[in-house]
Amino acid sequence: MSETAPKAPWLKSLGDMPSHLDYFQGSLYEMVARVAEKYPDNAAFDFMGRPTTYRRMMENINQCAKALRTIGVREGDRVTIALPNCPQAIFMFYAVNRIGAIANMIHPLSSENEIQFYLNESKSVTVITLDQFYHKIEAIRQNTSIVNVIIARIRDELSQPLKTGYMLTEGRKIQKIPADAPVIMWGDFMRLGNACFWNYTVEKKAEDPAVILYSGGTTGTTKGILLTNYNFNALAAQVIAVNPMFRPGDKMLAAMPVFHGFGLGVCIHTMLANGGRCLLVPRFTPKSYGKLIVKEKCNFIAGVPTLFEALLRLPSMEKADLSSLKGVFSGGDSLSIELKKKMDKFLYDHKCAIQVREGYGTTETVTACCLTPPHIYKEGSIGLPFPDTYIKIVKPGTDEELPYGQEGEILLSGPTVMREYIKHPEETAQTLRRHADGRTWVYTGDLGTMDDEGFVYFKGRAKRMIITSGYNVYPAQLENIIDACDLVQMSCVIGVKDDYRMQRVKAFVMLKPGVPQNEETRETILAHCRKNIAKYAMPREIEFRDELPKTLVGKVAYRVLEEEEAAKSAAKAE
Repeated sequence: MSETAPKAPWLKSLGDMPSHLDYFQGSLYEMVARVAEKYPDNAAFDFMGRPTTYRRMMENINQCAKALRTIGVREGDRVTIALPNCPQAIFMFYAVNRIGAIANMIHPLSSENEIQFYLNESKSVTVITLDQFYHKIEAIRQNTSIVNVIIARIRDELSQPLKTGYMLTEGRKIQKIPADAPVIMWGDFMRLGNACFWNYTVEKKAEDPAVILYSGGTTGTTKGILLTNYNFNALAAQVIAVNPMFRPGDKMLAAMPVFHGFGLGVCIHTMLANGGRCLLVPRFTPKSYGKLIVKEKCNFIAGVPTLFEALLRLPSMEKADLSSLKGVFSGGDSLSIELKKKMDKFLYDHKCAIQVREGYGTTETVTACCLTPPHIYKEGSIGLPFPDTYIKIVKPGTDEELPYGQEGEILLSGPTVMREYIKHPEETAQTLRRHADGRTWVYTGDLGTMDDEGFVYFKGRAKRMIITSGYNVYPAQLENIIDACDLVQMSCVIGVKDDYRMQRVKAFVMLKPGVPQNEETRETILAHCRKNIAKYAMPREIEFRDELPKTLVGKVAYRVLEEEEAAKSAAKAE
């Protein structure tokens, strides 16, 4: 909230909730270790129906930390974790933190070239991924500084009946890793920890760097965001403060991915740092998501608007009992007023006494830093800032604060603000600016307003971006990749409305003279894309054009194409 804004209403009406919190001053590992000592026999997480206690989790984290020291990982080294939500991701994440290294979190479905970029951008010395992704790592390994490749397998963390079923279905599709492949299998890696007898713990301060997450920033070019122990530990305290209904042992459906700020910061670290229980979901569909909410009697769930829209249409949810839910959070894109009404009615009809709460944040602040209070809703609002977090609306690009109700750029300040974009000092300086008030502010590039009670309203993104299934996709990056194909003269990428994904990626392509507009050409372009673009960002549709519309200064007029597609969607709806 603005420095001059009144005290947030939820701080008044939720009794003892403070506007300022005391934050843990140690490392991520230490914060979780303290909780594990308090609740050693409580379940820390469940994976495919198999629970793991806090005690057992810490044993695995410590063994993993010793193994990392044995293979030569040292303080300040970067370790890339390219895993879905699985136990090995938890063990490795906190083990890396314990030995004073930095966890570089990336999407395991990234293309070979993207993985190479992430490894080199972070200067990683070690990478861990699943067996099914080994061949992507091997293809680009020689172009990186990677010393060790650790291979984990989903089947190693399954109960025996599930393991048998997995090997007969999913396991059969996985390409075998050669016996002489230069990798360390997870079991062998963990046993290497037995050779570590010296002190493997590195004392780290709250302000020390701990994690690298990736975002397009305000320019749409992928950059590594360096975040500290303090950033994550502050978030863990803030989320609990604005959810006073949380109790140790409460279950959070951790379906948001571990390489995403919300998945890692809220669904995993916030839960484990406060005695919660994570239900790790490595891959899901709306149907399986709905089934897990009911079967596991989840207390907290989070999702993007498209996921909630899909839940409403599931026949299997008709008689679902959702009375266990204490918190339902929507993020990643704007929740329409209509969808919120439908979702709130759905919750009420299924014995749930709460409403959907919309949040807002950026990866530059780990994730959410603003949330709708549990008991106050203002139509169209994304809520109030977290404790110790300030939001102000300024004239875009300046430090000139605007009056209440006037639209401008959203600026954020607080304990979760990133340290920097790695290797991008100029853009760091553009995004992080110190004002006369002594605070460092994040210039988000997003537009919004604030009312006189401190409620914030998101109005749109100043930067060109597509949000598909909750992932940020930057058209300029995709256009650069498509234009690099030998057959392509020029391309333009836009987001098209999609009932399931919110938006799907569509590419308009102008071919080089003489190249035929046929399926063979389309498939060649798609094959080029698959090698360079992550699966979630792949164009779902390619339309050939003899010419692309241009602006007066000669740039491709992407807004014209967006308007054409919007008109087509409207015509279909009629």
